[in-house]
Amino acid sequence: MKSMSLPLGLLAAISFSAAAETVNFDAFAVGNPPAPWKTGQGGKGKAVWKVEADPSAPSKPNVLHQSGSANFGWAVKTDTSIADGAVEVKFKPLAGRRAQAGGVIFRFKNPQQYYVARANANENNVNLYRFDESGREEVKVVETPVSLNQWHTLRAEFQGAHIRVSMDGKTYIDLEDGHISGPGAVGVWTRFDSDTLFDDFTY
Repeated sequence: MKSMSLPLGLLAAISFSAAAETVNFDAFAVGNPPAPWKTGQGGKGKAVWKVEADPSAPSKPNVLHQSGSANFGWAVKTDTSIADGAVEVKFKPLAGRRAQAGGVIFRFKNPQQYYVARANANENNVNLYRFDESGREEVKVVETPVSLNQWHTLRAEFQGAHIRVSMDGKTYIDLEDGHISGPGAVGVWTRFDSDTLFDDFTY
């Protein structure tokens, strides 16, 4: 029988719909990071991650809020290990002098090795970055408006070396990059002093 290859988007949609799990942060205690998540930062500064109640939450009552300031703030769900699939989150950038960003992490091996898809309201762009032994490298950036104080949906699909990034249902990045392969954790990410809310984290 001839094998049939399916496009990345269709493969991700099939796996996403069949086995997707969503974290809406409503089951966690307010005032603390969610468990079993691990939070931290890269570079200077300190990220501050807490579950908080927010009346604008897409799925009320709680959100995950990053309110500190660090070069790279991350929160990863440590009980996940995904090589190929999709990760999606709703994020709302509130403020930030140097950045107003929200991102999704995938194939997280450790704080020095992972991919992140990010949208930034004060730069009005969507980016794909990879972190490895060489540090942070920008894989691609696409200019597009990103509204402050508005909920957006950011999604990354990954199958082998193929990576696709979309925001609010529109694809902005679609490319091949095989630098980081195999399973890793998934999570969310901020940059510098981004004051950002997250909800409905789906993987």
